[in-house]
Amino acid sequence: MKHAPLYLFGLIALALILVACASPAEVPAPQANEETTAQTIMSPTSQPITISDALGRSVTFDKLPTRIVVAGKATIMIADALYLFPQASERIAAITHPFQGADFLPIVDPVYEGKTILKGQTGPEQVAASKPDVVLIKSYLAETLGDPIEELGIPVVTIDLETPDEYLTELQSLGVLFGDQPRAQTIVDYYKRKMAVIQNNLFGLEDQSKPTILLMQHSVKGGETAYKVPPSTWMQTRIVEMAGGSPVWKDEFLGSGWSIVTLEQIALWNPDQIYIIDYFDDPTIAVEKFKAEPSIQGLKAISSRQVYAFPKDTYSWDQPDPRWILGATWLAKHIHPARFENVDISQEFTEFYKTLYRLDESTIREQLQPLLVGSIP
Repeated sequence: MKHAPLYLFGLIALALILVACASPAEVPAPQANEETTAQTIMSPTSQPITISDALGRSVTFDKLPTRIVVAGKATIMIADALYLFPQASERIAAITHPFQGADFLPIVDPVYEGKTILKGQTGPEQVAASKPDVVLIKSYLAETLGDPIEELGIPVVTIDLETPDEYLTELQSLGVLFGDQPRAQTIVDYYKRKMAVIQNNLFGLEDQSKPTILLMQHSVKGGETAYKVPPSTWMQTRIVEMAGGSPVWKDEFLGSGWSIVTLEQIALWNPDQIYIIDYFDDPTIAVEKFKAEPSIQGLKAISSRQVYAFPKDTYSWDQPDPRWILGATWLAKHIHPARFENVDISQEFTEFYKTLYRLDESTIREQLQPLLVGSIP
């Protein structure tokens, strides 16, 4: 038997050494599909989070809260903002029942009936009974409701959502609360895009070309009718300005709540256009009632047929609720119709609910459109 040359053994040994030292072939990392990514975002984690609330306080949690309670007054404005996030349905444990309009939340929450419904005057003990990880309240309730709840060892996060700027900021905080910052950014981008449409269509509008606007709430209490205007800093005033109008009441009513105005004062203002809100009834009825008042028949807005009912579906579009962007868009189209010929309010309505509340067109058509009232073409 012939033996292989020694140099051949050397070559074989060298090859074996090179193979042993070579880096193993890289295995491609599994690609996260959309479903995996969504599950990762939506599932509560053990990572601590810190939220800055409306009062500038930092509230820290060891992990994402899974039992959220919305308490106190004006809860629809908080709850409607929470339901912009898909996690709200499973994580909201209790909520104070809304005091105005039709009930919207059962439309977007299939398990709403299983939640604890609190009364408007619920105290801290009743809130604690829902075993919350966190309680969300409007910031003006911090002392009267928030402090007593915190004394029970329950974290409280205050919310404002009273102006367009606060909306964009606080939506980001809600994204942290739900562990879903991407969704928060999607919502913020939607608002910015709609605000940009209004701004772009009003580009070049001079102050002297802005019509004078009176936006007021119609209310009836004890059989007495009253008309009220909002403070200068509230959402209602802000969207009039955003829509290219000049609010006649802005410099005269600077209080912290709605102020009653007389028909005599309205006649003195004599605005170019009037918009009437009614939170508890059909605003078109309030418009007809107002136009029938004998003492204001000389108003420009009446003679020019520019008295309008502010739209509402389950809730009115003027207030600091997610629908404010619908209200601002509708108002801009009414104040400056020639500049907004490209805007279709019906399309805006459908896009709003599809994008922000993830509703399909049949739900929008069958459950929300029948509730829509106001001066909509």
